[in-house]
Amino acid sequence: MRRARRILDGHRVGSDRIALVFALLVVLSAASVLGAVRVDLDALPVDFPERHRTWLLEVELLLGEDELEQFLALARDYQRDAFIERFWRERDPDPRTGRNEARDDWHARIAAYRQQWGDDLRDVRAKPVLLHGLPDGHWSVYCPGITWPIEVFYYERTELTSEEFALIFFRPWGVGAWRFWDPWEGTGKLFQSHSAGGAASDYCNIDALYAALDLINRIRAQAPTGFPYEKLVARHEEPPTPPNNEWVLTFAAYSTEVPTGIGVFDAEIDFAFPGFRQSRTAVQGHIRVDGAEVEPVELAGASRYAFLLNGEVLRDGELFDAFRYRFELGADEQGSLPLVFQRFLRPGSYQLILRLEDLGSRRMMRWARELEVPVVTSDVRVDAESVDIFASANAQLAAGEVGIELLAPIGELLTGLQRFVAVPSGERIDHVVFALDGQAILTKRQAPYSVELDLGDLPRTVVLRASAFDREGVEIASDELMLNASPHRFTVRLIEPVAGRAYRGSVRVRADVHVPRGASLAEVAIYRDEERLAVLEQPPFSHPVDLPRDGALSLIRVEGRLTDGRRAEHAVLVNAPDQVEEIDVDFVELYVKVSDRDKRPVIDLPGDVFTVLEDGVPQSVRRFEHVRDLPIWVTVLLDVSASMRDRLTPASGAALGFVQSLSERDRAALLTFNDHAEVVVPFSRDSESFARGLSWLAAERGTALWDALVRALTYQQGLEGQRAVVLLSDGEDENSRFEADHALDHARRAGVAVYAIGLDLPRGPARRTLQRIANETGGRLFLVNDPAALAAVYAEIGEELRSKYLLAYQSTGEGDGFREIEVRVDGRGLEATAVRGYFP
Repeated sequence: MRRARRILDGHRVGSDRIALVFALLVVLSAASVLGAVRVDLDALPVDFPERHRTWLLEVELLLGEDELEQFLALARDYQRDAFIERFWRERDPDPRTGRNEARDDWHARIAAYRQQWGDDLRDVRAKPVLLHGLPDGHWSVYCPGITWPIEVFYYERTELTSEEFALIFFRPWGVGAWRFWDPWEGTGKLFQSHSAGGAASDYCNIDALYAALDLINRIRAQAPTGFPYEKLVARHEEPPTPPNNEWVLTFAAYSTEVPTGIGVFDAEIDFAFPGFRQSRTAVQGHIRVDGAEVEPVELAGASRYAFLLNGEVLRDGELFDAFRYRFELGADEQGSLPLVFQRFLRPGSYQLILRLEDLGSRRMMRWARELEVPVVTSDVRVDAESVDIFASANAQLAAGEVGIELLAPIGELLTGLQRFVAVPSGERIDHVVFALDGQAILTKRQAPYSVELDLGDLPRTVVLRASAFDREGVEIASDELMLNASPHRFTVRLIEPVAGRAYRGSVRVRADVHVPRGASLAEVAIYRDEERLAVLEQPPFSHPVDLPRDGALSLIRVEGRLTDGRRAEHAVLVNAPDQVEEIDVDFVELYVKVSDRDKRPVIDLPGDVFTVLEDGVPQSVRRFEHVRDLPIWVTVLLDVSASMRDRLTPASGAALGFVQSLSERDRAALLTFNDHAEVVVPFSRDSESFARGLSWLAAERGTALWDALVRALTYQQGLEGQRAVVLLSDGEDENSRFEADHALDHARRAGVAVYAIGLDLPRGPARRTLQRIANETGGRLFLVNDPAALAAVYAEIGEELRSKYLLAYQSTGEGDGFREIEVRVDGRGLEATAVRGYFP
């Protein structure tokens, strides 16, 4: 039985019996505890739906200011319903499950409160119940003629803190609103007379009264000047922190409403139904825009028309589907500009709402109509324009498309438990076989065709294949996903053994080998504890390996070699609690910057002025070159989260200028990130492609900073020459699966210089981690408040990259720990900067 219950049993508990830290929510009115009433329900429009009024009241404690403002600005019921769904989705602690624990728990607390105390959620007693659940102990005291009605809530602990605390409420005169009792008001506030010595009424529970007085005296005794109970109170009464407002900005950006004051233009719209996919009809929308009505986008000397299409599909008044397309057409197009989009809908009646934005003029077109989707069979005719635009797709649709598509989860670096879905099309599929790295792992004979895979704690490259078979067992369609692979990287990855799994007696070593385009594989060698066991020259790359019979630790390693001399390897420590990867580095390459006293780069130094030390031991430099003679591979990693909305244009322009300043031998790639990273422009020297990629960007969603950095560093692997990531961001990480320490560790292992630009970046963990990463990798951190200064920062980074020296040496180090590197340069006032170390 809880300690609070022992008080209820009528025991006068002394201070030596129980050591409680009681905190009281100190307020003078219900409004000051709950905060000023944020939603004036009476001020809402008369036609505002009752269900939405009720929702506002129920989540008033949870709503952030931006969320409240956006919800009140919505004009249509289906938009409000979609907002509520997204509101709870953003708070779901585990989106992978079918249950939204945050929503369900909140509704359960509301129901529990209403069952015991009534419907008024603005009653002062509602807040602790909503924030912390029902109290662990609750009792009432009412002695007519002596006390006002009193209620005591007791919590052993809450989700916020581990401290015990009590809340005392009273109801003056026995009518009206309940109040929190402030110990500074004195006990007189709780009594009908200022004396507690009056005779108890026959209806008074005297034991409960004594217990309450004992508790009150304890609280008062702990409330002298300087007692920090106010801090404890503040922690208990603080509502949960709402999610970052970027999801609200994104929700607004996907709107089909035309903001006030925005110019409009006209367009023609018609529809075709060229085919079907199982029970769904292919709906093709054709939008024709008069080129004279819009304006091209000018960037990097190239002109193009660019459009952003937001669409909503309503069924029975509810949002059924929402979609977004981006279109680009050359500015030399004449007359009508054709834009085509496609959805798959079941036959029936819908309302379709479209908003098309011309990114050149920033004018919009809005279209809303009823749409009747017919039943389509294999005997379908399509118009000539549909054939021209979607020739091959429509031919498949008209015949009743048969195929299967593996849907990749969001994100480039996949770890942990992942669910993969294979979407079938056509009527001939009998079953689907999933295979991982060539090994069948699951057969599904009915939809949904899905498989769950545990990809481990760190990203590893695997191939997932889905093969569709008919009733005769003939394969009729297939699709593959290569997970966590870099297009530039030569990789040798152990599929078996798996880190963290126990093996006894033996293990079949299996390796996945990815050879970059244009290269040839020489061999793959398999080692056990540095003993070479087998050399394989073609697939399958597998071999049985004996393990110690006593289950002792063993190191299994595979090493691949290309005919051009490049090497790659992967190692797993078998039967160990902590897995480690071992990389045998034969040749260490350092890119070194030299600065004078004024921090200006110094070039044209001879090689004999440099000294390299590894763990304090001098190393023999075997190769020395000036970087200006070598290619540079630069990944521009650009934050496009919603908070960058007002800064994205100058940031894009500065990044484009940086790319245009690179030499002909250099290559640049554009990766953008919000809540996930995306390769927008692969490595290229074509500045027009880079400009085109920048022109598409829109600021939306949250910020997954560390995931994006790990993705960018991985994308650089396998490249020859100096490699650098130039990262620009304006905020703290919010959505990453990887922690800051993971990003730092990955950067130290990648051998890529990281130049970070903090655009109005506040002091905090992200800023400190970026500084460490820049220092560890031989890069720099730039802090900029004005976007107009970005061009100068990019120019400084470009000059520094071109002013480095390449020093390479054969390491004499031993062991698998981190090896510290120090580069010294002869010359008064000169300072050398390079990566501070590496993991062998």
